[in-house]
Amino acid sequence: MSDAVKLVRIDKWLWAARFFKTRSLAKAAVEGGKVQVAGQRVKPSKDLTLGLLLQVRQGVDSKEIIITGLSEQRRGAPEAALMYQETPSSIVQREQAAAQRKILQAAEPASDGRPSKKQRRQIHRFHDIVLDL
Repeated sequence: MSDAVKLVRIDKWLWAARFFKTRSLAKAAVEGGKVQVAGQRVKPSKDLTLGLLLQVRQGVDSKEIIITGLSEQRRGAPEAALMYQETPSSIVQREQAAAQRKILQAAEPASDGRPSKKQRRQIHRFHDIVLDL
């Protein structure tokens, strides 16, 4: 994270900030509209500057972040986390969405997976009895 770097491509920055595992995944996300700068779709070659507001959608989560550091080199996660700051409203929205997903998952009946051979026999016997009635 050097202050000498003035402009960095968005795909390189997303990779260096560890939002995506590879640059090609970062490029595909930008091209697919999953990354926006100030609410606008951009190209992977868009140059970023400090203070820009990004919206990054990863899976079901969406983050709104402000760029606080620029780098083209991928470093460790603690160092990468210093390159951006998530907005407080974004944090609250993500936590609420996660809590809601957790509640919905708990409401669904849990499955033990496929029935065993004994359970399948019982199911077949039950079907035979019901069909005979």
